[in-house]
Amino acid sequence: QVQLVESGGGLVQPGGSLRLSCAASGSFFHVNDMGWHREASGKPRELVAVIRSGGSADYADSVKGRFAISRDYAKNTIYLHMNSLKPDDTAVYYCYAKVYTTRTTYGNYWGQGTQVTVSS
Repeated sequence: QVQLVESGGGLVQPGGSLRLSCAASGSFFHVNDMGWHREASGKPRELVAVIRSGGSADYADSVKGRFAISRDYAKNTIYLHMNSLKPDDTAVYYCYAKVYTTRTTYGNYWGQGTQVTVSS
């Protein structure tokens, strides 16, 4: 019913930049919140950034000032612009979406993940 497709991950040197994208597709009534989480090796999954249907955004303290989340509402697509990347940013990044499949029923959906590796 709902699929999240991510792209943009890869290998980048410290100080470099990447842009991730995630598009929601399928049969649903409304896409509410969308965001990015990441899971580094040996660590629990953590919130990176979220953008709500009204346009407000929240960021993890570790990425404030370096990452920016944006949203194309017409395409149900979000982006994560990552600048000044650090080795600690190395992780699998997962797209997240809160999706209403009916007017009153919603579920949480996840993408397959995309690997970001920051290394020299």
